[in-house]
This record gives sequence, C-alpha cells and structure tokens, in this order.
Amino acid sequence: MEVVIVPDAKAGGELIAEAMAELLRRKPEAVLGVATGSTPLPVYQALAARVQAGDVDTSRARVAQLDEYVGLPAEHPESYRSVLRREVLEPLGIPAGSFLGPDGTAADISAACEAYEADLAQVGGVDLQLLGIGTDGHIGFNEPCSSLASRTRIKTLTEQTRVDNARFFDGDIDQVPQHVITQGIGTILEARHLVLLATGEGKAEAVAQTVEGPVSAFVPASALQLHRHATVVVDEPAASKLKLADYFRHTYAAKPRWQGL
Repeated sequence: MEVVIVPDAKAGGELIAEAMAELLRRKPEAVLGVATGSTPLPVYQALAARVQAGDVDTSRARVAQLDEYVGLPAEHPESYRSVLRREVLEPLGIPAGSFLGPDGTAADISAACEAYEADLAQVGGVDLQLLGIGTDGHIGFNEPCSSLASRTRIKTLTEQTRVDNARFFDGDIDQVPQHVITQGIGTILEARHLVLLATGEGKAEAVAQTVEGPVSAFVPASALQLHRHATVVVDEPAASKLKLADYFRHTYAAKPRWQGL
C-alpha cells in the first residue's frame, strides 16, 4: 500500500485526476469506478478541467457505480445514479450508455446484485476504483464486520452512516434510506488499481486503522492492505494520526516520477 500525503483536498484531487487521465491516455476505453459524497468532488472537477482543456479524451471511457440506495427512484436527486450523472458523466462528457450501475428499485434485489456483477465481468472489470472512507472505516457501504470476501449485495446502513449522509437530505435522517446495494469488499479488491482519498481530521482515525492497523473486518478499508496496487491519498489533517507519516512523506518524495500513482 502506498500512502501519499498532500497539502489539501485540491492537491489530492489534482493528483488522482492526473492518474485517471494517464490511464485514459493509455487505455481510452478504461472502466473508472466512481464513488459519491463530497470527498471525491475535487477529483471529478480536476479531471473535467483536463477534458475541457483537451488534455484527455473520455468519450470511450466507461463508469462503474460503487453503490446505490435501495428504493430511491433513479430520477431522485439524491439517488447515486442522479448524483453521478451531475458530477461525473455530464462534466466529463461520458454518455449515459457508458454507465454501469445496480438497480436499486428492482423487485428482486438479489438478482439485481448478480446482474451487476455480471455486467462488471462483461466489461473486463474496473481499471481504477476511486474510494472514500467512512468515519467507521467503511468503503462503499461495507460497514464494520462485512466479509472481506463479500460480493455485491444489499446492506443495512448503520445509524452513524445515516447521520453522516443526512446532510444530503436536508439534514433529515428519516429521509435517508436504510438499505443500499454495494459492491462487496471482494468485488472492490478485483479492481486493478484502488485509490482511496480521505480528507479532514474526522477521517484521521479511520485512515490510521486502515493503513497501520491489522487487516480486520472491523475496519473494512484495511482490506486494501491485501491489494497489490492500492494507493491512499490523504491531506494533512487526515494524516494526523499516522505514526509513519514522516516515512510516507520520504518514500513518496523519493519515488521515480515515471511510476505515477
């Protein structure tokens, strides 16, 4: 696992956006796994700026959704399909037909999860999966004690996660769905490159447990330690509880630039 400490969220967004742009230059039809929430916005904004400047072509790229609320219609403004359309597809000029995601309104949720796994396999899997991290260490919506071998499935959100997400629903936790479809940890680990972005002091403990703690289902993000190409990008506040922060700064500063992320 590589840990990169950046000054702030904007710098993290620029760094990851350039990694995505470089991937698309090598493989124009690459599958980008995308996450929702406020943390990845600087990444999408920085990548959109590169597209608008003509530095990278996203017309053949495909986008794969990490998770989706159960029961919210696709047109609901806070369904993740709608959020990703606004924040990723439209700014990057990616057609709706290049979007892959589970159906959170399906009558048979289990079948919808299996269908999404099949869709991911059909396109050859995710090339780069962008991840955020919850204050309890969850990735996607794999809450603490999720199986490290789990596949796409329905999950019940913890009260803390619903509290955290209420800000997107006018601060009303009662509007936040109780269930989601999420890629499982085992599914996530099949992406060829995992990039986790964490910003803010509120994520510092989760980052420390992910990077320096044991691999444990209690901290789902710690499964990234098992991946052969996992990158954790954190700003200074999110890095504040890392015991090896100075070591991480040194190794990244000495890294050959041609290696990229």
